[in-house]
Amino acid sequence: MRVAVSTSFAADRREPLAALVERVHDAFLGAGLGEPAVQFALSDSGIRSLVSSVDRVLKRFPELERFAATAPAAPLGLPALEQPVRQIGNHAGSPAAGEAVPFATLLAIAAGVPRSFPFHNVALRFTAPAFGGPPTSGPGLESLNSLDRAHLMASGGLVPGIVVGDAWWVNHRQRALSALTIVEAEPANKKLPALPEAVTAVLKACGRIRKTVQVPLPEAAPDAAAAAPAGAASAPSPETLAAVRAVVTEYRQRLAETLERAGLPHDLPGNPEAAASTPPGVTAGPLKPALVRAFAPLGYDCRGGGGSFTLRRRTSGNLAVRISLDTGTWFPRVLGRFVVQGLGFKAIHPLPVARRAAVDGQYPIGDAGRWQQIVENLAALVAELDRSLVPAIERAAGPSPAWYRPES
Repeated sequence: MRVAVSTSFAADRREPLAALVERVHDAFLGAGLGEPAVQFALSDSGIRSLVSSVDRVLKRFPELERFAATAPAAPLGLPALEQPVRQIGNHAGSPAAGEAVPFATLLAIAAGVPRSFPFHNVALRFTAPAFGGPPTSGPGLESLNSLDRAHLMASGGLVPGIVVGDAWWVNHRQRALSALTIVEAEPANKKLPALPEAVTAVLKACGRIRKTVQVPLPEAAPDAAAAAPAGAASAPSPETLAAVRAVVTEYRQRLAETLERAGLPHDLPGNPEAAASTPPGVTAGPLKPALVRAFAPLGYDCRGGGGSFTLRRRTSGNLAVRISLDTGTWFPRVLGRFVVQGLGFKAIHPLPVARRAAVDGQYPIGDAGRWQQIVENLAALVAELDRSLVPAIERAAGPSPAWYRPES
């Protein structure tokens, strides 16, 4: 089975874009891979502006005129502000798709971002044969679930290589650095196959890894599993996926019974009452310590902060169990999801913080006392789901390979 591995690196926006671009380029040369192919896309904003970075670049580099194109305006609901999006690139859809541009030219453009060339979005993808070619058969991104598709789009789709991104945002430029590799995996192995040494060297030069996501790619045809050699990893059958969905649907429909079995220790009010009883400006202080105290005994580690937390554990059948908590960036409210993920499937169950709380609503956190009660309720509910829902999913789906770690 082909597995796409998307790796996100820590990218400091204080590092000049040109310095980052040159660092990645030099990593290819230093690893002995030769001059990398570079696919680039540079876009103006779809909102009317007095400045066009495309015009400025074409004035300085008129030889890039054949790479320029205009995309229709995006419907933003503000017709007076909308404008067609001008782009320069050799990406798919460009009038000069696939044509090369001297790296020195791309480096000079990057050196002008954002002062001379305040592009709304900049993306450069560095590729070399050692990274492997994109899949030439089988379903594309449209066949994946939305989250896996989003992970791969952040890494430049299904084209292996390194992607450098820089984009405008309301309070500062956003910087991104990611890599995509595709490997052939065997279920009997405990680890994925090692990457070529040259590719490993390039990844090391990219810096500290923030997150790695594994996305199993669908087979080329429904009967691919039958034609595969014995022991080859394959996506779950439609019957298995249906069985997993049936388990999750049943649990969602019988959520009240699950809450009753969980024995939530605190009878918190519903969302409107909780919001009305929370004085303005009240905060709970640091949120992570209470999560660690409650969930570490259940086998979960806790990562995150600043508006979101992720708690994870693995089952004996190599399924990944994840608790995702959005604790609010602008307003202190909590929304939880319980996710069980195995090779080729993802099961999601809500985590209401109380019997009277909205099932899929954001619950006001309030002060430290209420946060402690919320965490204790969530821990009781998660313990019950670990006892009942997770084993039911494991029976329906079967084990996953030891190497499968959807996120790390």
